[in-house]
Amino acid sequence: MEIGSFIKLQRVKQGMTQEELASGIVSMSYLSKIENQRTEASPEVISLLCTRLGVEVDNEMDLTIKEKCERWYGLLFEANDKQEVINSYNEINELLGSVSSNSLVLFEIHRIRYFLILGDYDRALEQINNLNEISNSFDNLHQFYWYKFKGNYSSLNGDYNQALKMYELALEKLNQLDLTEEQEADLYYTIAVTHSKVRNTLESIDYADMAIDIFRKEYNFFRCAQCHIVHGISYRRLNMFEKAIKNYNLAKHLGKLDHNKQIIQLANVNLGYLHSAKGDSRGAIHYYVEVANDEEVDLNARITALTSLIREYFSIGDFEKTREVIDKCYELLKDFENKEAFKMHHYILKTYGHAINKEHEKFESIVIDEFIPYLQSNKEHAFLVVFANMLGAHFEELGRYKDSVKYYKLANLTYENLVSL
Repeated sequence: MEIGSFIKLQRVKQGMTQEELASGIVSMSYLSKIENQRTEASPEVISLLCTRLGVEVDNEMDLTIKEKCERWYGLLFEANDKQEVINSYNEINELLGSVSSNSLVLFEIHRIRYFLILGDYDRALEQINNLNEISNSFDNLHQFYWYKFKGNYSSLNGDYNQALKMYELALEKLNQLDLTEEQEADLYYTIAVTHSKVRNTLESIDYADMAIDIFRKEYNFFRCAQCHIVHGISYRRLNMFEKAIKNYNLAKHLGKLDHNKQIIQLANVNLGYLHSAKGDSRGAIHYYVEVANDEEVDLNARITALTSLIREYFSIGDFEKTREVIDKCYELLKDFENKEAFKMHHYILKTYGHAINKEHEKFESIVIDEFIPYLQSNKEHAFLVVFANMLGAHFEELGRYKDSVKYYKLANLTYENLVSL
């Protein structure tokens, strides 16, 4: 990294103005030229600026930092113990606070992904905004990760079209770099998932194919399984159910080879969706129950399976089972701190709870005033179809046909938009 960009990044990180850094050393205009690489400062000036920033030049330590960073980057791309990722980050962050290192910019860019893994989207955005100031000095490697992680941020915030734009820019940089095939495959897989989110089904299949060709050569069972699940979702949407089932079962087989319960149960959740789409509630319930009762899988997977079970039991009129699963969901969620992460599920629980208890006013209030606006703002089109239809059926049963037609129309319009995505 150019020393000027390093100085600028350290200054911005520390919240120091150009005037504060330059005072007594150089003029502000000269510092601006150094930071923007329009002039080459003397070693003496660089030394004084680094001293004021509280960093020192240590080439031997720089090599150590580079090795630690590369290990940490690897942790960010695989399923790892989150605490190990945090501990490694804290160690490197402390080192980079006192030593000038060529690894600083790449580390700062990877902080975007780090904050996203932690679910801290606000800090990820703050990091993106901070790095915007020096992004014009990024080399091709920096730009590859810069675009990729900005794509990750956009995707996690539901802006999938913007995410695809960023991934395409990352793909352009990838073609100019000598990265590992696994890095290439990871980008293909990420693009496949994002195309799947916007219902670009054929594009999703193509990119998943490119990813799996590489992961297969590396004998990376976990990543191959992820690709098969993307294929399964795509073929389910094309109503090619047999091909979808084949891919989900391949994912489960690879999950067993990799001893990975998460991927096995993700495949089971998707098999539940498939059977539900076919109108086979018994088959859907079988797979959802398997996931819901597995205490080894993460909470999100279990809650997703349980809320899906609620929908299936309600649809077949088994209100006793519906109530039983709602209670189980509340029990699992009662001690969970991050309520926002499960906001959707809480709305589902309240909606079905009021519905089976015939609490008409509460049901209408939660769905009309809160749940539907939430689904619209978060672009949850598939769920919007389900609950707009549910509201339409509710009003139809009460003989309020004008209201019934309104929500059936909303469901139909949303479905048309969904299939045209």
